[in-house]
Formats: sequence, structure tokens, C-alpha cells
Amino acid sequence: MLARATSGWIVFRNGDFRLFGAARFLTGLAYQMQAVAIGWFVYDLTRSALALGLVGLASFLPAMLCALITGHVADTYDRRLVAALAFGVQAAASLALFAVAEFGTGAVWPIYALVIAVGTARAFANPALQALLPTLVPRDLFGPAIAWNASLWQSASVLGPALGGFLYALGPAVVFGGAAFSFALASALVAAIRFRPAPVTERPPVSWATLSAGIAYIWAQPVVLGAISLDLVAVLLGGATALLPIFAAEVLHVGPLGLGALRSMPAAGAVLMAIWLAYRPLQRQAGLRMLQAVAVFGAAIAVFGLSRSLALSMACLFVTGAADMISVYVRQTFVQGETPDAMRGRVSAVNTVFIGASNELGEFESGTLAALIGAVPAVVAGGLATVLVALLWGRLFPALKARDRLLTQA
Repeated sequence: MLARATSGWIVFRNGDFRLFGAARFLTGLAYQMQAVAIGWFVYDLTRSALALGLVGLASFLPAMLCALITGHVADTYDRRLVAALAFGVQAAASLALFAVAEFGTGAVWPIYALVIAVGTARAFANPALQALLPTLVPRDLFGPAIAWNASLWQSASVLGPALGGFLYALGPAVVFGGAAFSFALASALVAAIRFRPAPVTERPPVSWATLSAGIAYIWAQPVVLGAISLDLVAVLLGGATALLPIFAAEVLHVGPLGLGALRSMPAAGAVLMAIWLAYRPLQRQAGLRMLQAVAVFGAAIAVFGLSRSLALSMACLFVTGAADMISVYVRQTFVQGETPDAMRGRVSAVNTVFIGASNELGEFESGTLAALIGAVPAVVAGGLATVLVALLWGRLFPALKARDRLLTQA
């Protein structure tokens, strides 16, 4: 037990990891602040659940369309500089959102266009960062590093929505200006990481084989494929993030500040679980624990959909965050710990598409279904479907259910 706790502390003392973690915290803060502002801003303009779902679609499409290119870039060029440039582009897009909020005509299409710009830059940043992290720590510290990284990101996800809701009271432009500053500072921090990869003496030619190598690798690894696809389907069906403005305004009647509190709860649960996992990494039954966590996630989402109490709703979202953190921890360890470094960018790019599909595309699915049958039935049905998916995946991917340890290689 002492050795496990010590390993978590060693990771956090690593200078490059601290720069990396600070950048992740700042970008998480910016993403979450901006998500609250965009969601409430779009809903103010349109009063439409479908319009909220389209925000998620606009965020997701760039990651899907650019996945093969972004993975190749992350495996070919300096991952630090790729991420730094991507954060710089996101800072510029946030400044443009500031201008739209301050001087716009009330049209919603410029917001969608800038969400696409942010999503495109994020599509380049995510695989570069995911592939960079394992190079900053020894292999035996992958698990604690992933947990610490997730805890920093989720800490920002706790503060970001609450801060975004508070600042929105001063106007959406204030939120977008703060996001622009956070992205710009994160860009500088990533560029300052001292680690330098070995120079690439010969870049592989751009071909379908090199671009699609990440897909081929995942397809050949049933444990990795099962873990990634489980996260995709479960959160695609059970996600309720896009509908939180509706629940805040029409179900719970708590306004922008309440929306910020609701959005913070999943991250609060994830932070506490991530810190626990940093000091007490999963030692046995990793696959089964992931399946159980997804089932708990779905059940909590269903209860949230039925709740009319702010306290109960926040508690349910807290549980979803803690359960999802277990799933993320297991999946990311599989993806980052067992993939050869030369392919990490391409595999991470495919992983990013799956994450985006489960989150942003899930928001589109939630918004569309809510427009058809109502927000409450959509969330309850999605939560129950997620529980069924967890049971089904245990049968479809027996290798995942039977997987004992997180890393099988020394």
C-alpha cells in the first residue's frame, strides 16, 4: 500500500508532468466554462433542444473527419508543438466567440462555425497529448500518471462549469474572454515542456496503410476494442450533458448558477475517484470493474432523469462522474500502456473519435431524442439502455470481462 501511494507522489513531482498537468487543467477549465456559456447562449437564442444537440454535433464532426490525419501528425511531428499550436488556435476561436457575444446580431450560425473551429483544433491537440503523456513517466507509473492527469482535468471540470455559470451573469463575452486567456497560457506551458523526442530521421509516407494503422491495431486487440466501444455506446446512450440547460431551466428551475452546479457534479465525482485510483490503482479484475462501473453510470443517469430535487440530481451526477472515471482509467491505461510509441498518436486519434462520439455525438443524440419524446423520457431511457449495454458487452467481449490486470507486459 505504501509503495502504491509513493508512486502517485513520484508522478506528481515530475517537472514535465506538472507542466503537462497545468496545461490540461487550464484547457479543461476553458472547455467547461465555454461549454456552459455556449449551451446557455444558444438556448437563450433558440429555446430549442435540437439546437443544443447541434452544438454537440459541431464539436464532434471535426474529430471524426480529421482522425486519420491528426493521428499521423501526432506520430510524425513534435507532439508538444502540435498541442501548443492547437491551443493557440482555440484561443483565437474563443476571442472570436467573445466578439460574437459582444457585437453579434443574434444569429446562431456563427457560434456553430466557431464551435467547429474549436473542435478542429481539439482534434489535433487530443491525440498529441494522449501520445505525449506515456513518454513523460516510466512505464510502471502509467496508471498513477493517468489517474493524476484525469484528476487535474476533472478538477478543472468541477471549477469550470461553476465559474462559467457565475461569469455568465456578467455576460457570455466575459466567459469567452476567460477561455481565450486559459487556452493561450496552456499553449505556452506545453511548449515549455523540456522533454524532447528523438528526431525523426525518416517520416513514413502518407498512405492508407500508415493513416489507418491505428484502426487496424485496435481491431486486432479485443480487450482494447471492447473497452473503447463500451465507452462509446454507453455514454452515447446515457449522456445527459446537452440537456442540462433544459433540466436547469424547466425541470429544476435553478437558472445559470444551478446549471453550473449541475455540470460540476460529474467532474467532482470523477476527481475524488481519480485521486483514489492514483494512490490505490486497480490491481485485479480490471475488465469486470469497468463493466460494473458502466452499469452504475447508467442507473444513476436514469434516476437523475426522474429526479425533481436539485440535491438528488446533483448526487446522481456525482455518481455518474465517479463511475465514468473508473471506465476512463481502465480504457486509457489499455490504450496508452500497451500501444507502441510509434503508433500512439494514430491509436489515440481513433480513441479520440470514440470519446467524441460518446460525448459530443451523444449530445446530438440526446437533443434529437428529447425534441421527439421530451427531455425526461430521453434521459431515463438512455440510462436504462446503458445498463443493458454493460450486460451485453460482458457477453460480446469475454476477453474484456476476463481481463485481470491493467498491464500485461513488464
